[in-house]
Amino acid sequence: MNLLRLMALAAIALATCACAGQQVNSSPSEADGPRVAIYLVAHEGHTGIVVPRANIPVGLWPESRDFPRADYLEVGWGDRNYYQGREQGVWGTLRAALWPTPSVLHVAGIRGPAAQYFRSSEVVELRLLHDGFERLIRYVHDAHERSASDAAARLGPGLYGDSGFYPAWETFHLFRTCNVWTARALRVAGLPIHDSITRDGLMAQAREIGTVVNAP
Repeated sequence: MNLLRLMALAAIALATCACAGQQVNSSPSEADGPRVAIYLVAHEGHTGIVVPRANIPVGLWPESRDFPRADYLEVGWGDRNYYQGREQGVWGTLRAALWPTPSVLHVAGIRGPAAQYFRSSEVVELRLLHDGFERLIRYVHDAHERSASDAAARLGPGLYGDSGFYPAWETFHLFRTCNVWTARALRVAGLPIHDSITRDGLMAQAREIGTVVNAP
């Protein structure tokens, strides 16, 4: 068994123990009020959250103004160097897993339905109450690392379409992976989601409470 496999098995075991006692909010019923549809997208090894740009509360997430023509914004989080393609391969994986490293947010502007834009990826629709949606946007807002200006400057172009990388203040490590960050964002929004270090574990939870709108 190679080193990476041993690390992964150890991480899964520890993460399972760590989240066993976490408080998870119950999913609100339809009677609680109208909902805002968001989407969870499965990429290779990680996940992204897609939100309607028009519903973003005034005063939150100023970086969203960089995408004036977008119908939706997708946001993901991860290791700054690895996510931007600077340090990948075995060394990049080990470095990101074993040592706390700077993080980055990837934001993409989307026109049209999320399922159509990400037609090669699994997409799950999740529905939030309006206050839950605002908590989600505040979570994303607070994840950015900003200086004196009211919006963080792009670090560089993103991975596809109209997208870019933005500095984030949290550190990335073995127990705070991109999928853990996404799980916590969804939990802050009021969804019954546990931390998961893997994409598949997070998507499996989303399927139980949401609707699969694209299954390639």
